[in-house]
Amino acid sequence: MVCADTFRAGAFDQLAQNATRAKVPFFGSHTERDPVKIAQEGVEKFKEAGYDLIIVDTSGRHKQETALFEEMKQVAEVVKPDLIIFVMDASIGQAALDQAQAFGSQVDVGAVIITKMDGHAKGGGALSAVAATKSPIIFLGTGEGMQDLQEFEVESFVSRLLGMGDMKGMINMIKEAVPMDKQPEMAKRLQEGKFSLRDMYEQLQSMQKMGPLSQMLEMLPDTGFNHLLKGAGGDAGQSKLKQYMVIMDSMTDEELDVPKVLNPSRIARIARGSGTSGKDVSELMTQFKTFEKVVGKMKGFKPGRGMGMNQLQSMVPPHLLKQMGGASGLQNMMRQMDKNFQ
Repeated sequence: MVCADTFRAGAFDQLAQNATRAKVPFFGSHTERDPVKIAQEGVEKFKEAGYDLIIVDTSGRHKQETALFEEMKQVAEVVKPDLIIFVMDASIGQAALDQAQAFGSQVDVGAVIITKMDGHAKGGGALSAVAATKSPIIFLGTGEGMQDLQEFEVESFVSRLLGMGDMKGMINMIKEAVPMDKQPEMAKRLQEGKFSLRDMYEQLQSMQKMGPLSQMLEMLPDTGFNHLLKGAGGDAGQSKLKQYMVIMDSMTDEELDVPKVLNPSRIARIARGSGTSGKDVSELMTQFKTFEKVVGKMKGFKPGRGMGMNQLQSMVPPHLLKQMGGASGLQNMMRQMDKNFQ
């Protein structure tokens, strides 16, 4: 890795730390301020050492920063890269269009990476970026670590973009975590819009078996529950799940099956029995109601049927549609998702 970002404070240290974690060689300078010189020296050094994959990290560009664009062109001229990647922040939304066009007008963009997909943004601006640069999306960034760089899959991305979550990934994870005999029953309850605290308990049990919590939350449709657990993060998020389950372990069968019977006295009893506070129990109920609303909206819902195919096609830029295999590819994708929910 070569740090050619001399503009942003802390860029050198950040990339050096990432290189160390990834166990790859790093080149940069605390004293040299010319990014073109650093890029040239770094690439020459690693080529001489026999490395066949060299990543040159440049500073971020704003479409109005003409001096930085000129610097970027100079770096490209001396390095002669095999691939130039436009790294886009998902949170900038539609501003991505202007940014991508400005970037693409200066250098030959070969691929796009979208970062910050772990936030509220679904990455709609990425569609504009792809259309503007005529380049494929290759990775999605969902965190700060190397392990948070995920290979881009069209089906999962479009599902998330339409507010459905990564249904393909979710289905595969459910198949791995939920016993075969319970899968049809779970799908039927959700499609009927029925949901109780007992169902929520089973869902949380399944979530614990489905791998890293952050990966699981990215696949769910947007709910306040996602953002609560994302905010807790890592081990804290897992602890929150366990706390909810302990609280539900202190409930009676009636309370689990008919949550509306819960009143202040019952909440106080449950809090004492679970070693938590009334506030914790109330927080669980707030999240349950959020889940309940989402499940209610899913009643009778199957992917691909809530929106006409022509309307769906109009939302996808031509270049991305081509990446999907054209209109027929998009139809096949939605048909396959529909089949998975049957």
